[in-house]
Amino acid sequence: MTPARPATGTGTNHEAVRRHNLGTLLRHVHLGGEVSRAHLTTRMQLNRSTIGGLVTELEGLGLARQTQPSPSRGAGRPSAGVTTAHDGPFVIAVDLGVDRVVVARVALGGAVEQRARAAIPSSAREAWQVGSTVADLVREVVSGAPPAAPLVGMGVSVPGLVRRSDGLVRLAPNLEWHDVSFGSIVLAALGLDVPVTTANDADLGALAEQRRGAGLGIDDLVYISGNVGVGAGVILGGHPLRGAAGYVGEVGHLRLGTEGRACHCGNVGCWETEVGGLAIAEAVGCPAQQVASLDGFLDTYTGPLEGLREIGEQLGGGLASLVNVFNPERLVLGGYFRPLFALVGDEVRRALAARALPAPMESVSLTTPGLGADSVLVGAAEVALEPLLVDPVATMAQAVRDVPARLAG
Repeated sequence: MTPARPATGTGTNHEAVRRHNLGTLLRHVHLGGEVSRAHLTTRMQLNRSTIGGLVTELEGLGLARQTQPSPSRGAGRPSAGVTTAHDGPFVIAVDLGVDRVVVARVALGGAVEQRARAAIPSSAREAWQVGSTVADLVREVVSGAPPAAPLVGMGVSVPGLVRRSDGLVRLAPNLEWHDVSFGSIVLAALGLDVPVTTANDADLGALAEQRRGAGLGIDDLVYISGNVGVGAGVILGGHPLRGAAGYVGEVGHLRLGTEGRACHCGNVGCWETEVGGLAIAEAVGCPAQQVASLDGFLDTYTGPLEGLREIGEQLGGGLASLVNVFNPERLVLGGYFRPLFALVGDEVRRALAARALPAPMESVSLTTPGLGADSVLVGAAEVALEPLLVDPVATMAQAVRDVPARLAG
């Protein structure tokens, strides 16, 4: 991020620069935890008095607080620290799977304060039914929030194609959803009017891992999600790769062969048919009704590995194509690929090395999520908090207060 500089003009320009600097400072604290004011002056290239004024304004907004200076071993006056405020704003994060949903209350700074989970039975997967379930979980997680803490937004992860412009779920095949405005359904069930951002699960997993997990400090990363189907979130040059409408990352439908199984997309030989949830479940004898919870099944699997070794090779071969196309520094295996990698990691690595071009292979590493099973949930929280980090003043002015009382009534 380009460091913010002091304003050089007056009026509107000065106000815009001040708000930008407020957001930049808050972003440093949100992502980095407690940081000294001296460090902020260096990072933001602003003088001490300007940093002090920004911190005071963030305190007044209920977003930050100052901590006592740490003893200094060097010359000069110790610098006070800055961290997020107690009882500050929060967001709601929703991680929607095929057979379950997880909802969390997440504070500024990224701490998951409270979470709740519910099953989604196959008989209740209509969007309005799932929206009602999510609303019940939201009520549960906000019940423990400080009464005065403001709600600034909601982030919703969906395993499907999500239109970037308005969050419309164009297709969630394993939920059998077509053109569903799921965020609006949840808000209607809650009777709230707050900003809601709906996004693809793999995109959110990539964002979270790049900001807080295995990709911290990495500008070129691909997060591969196994959630019945197969998708990828791609970050290049530090920026998410979205595409014209937001549909980048449907790597499960790369056609890696001219033969193979029929895919639900209508093609034959898609990568998803070789390494997706159904193929893995068949290899390990997982009941069909448990495919959506395959990661938990694999975590405790102790049976034969013959079938999984072949899937590991297919996984590595497909990853090689991603390495050749995107030249990432890191590949992160999320969803059910995380426990699969623990079982057949050698096969995955060998196939990746054998099929990737030598040049891009030199710079890539393969790992599992640093956030474990929470990557997508954390990513949903991050997109919900983003407006606050861009313009704290405007976002706090629109925040919803007294949320526990409103939802309890």
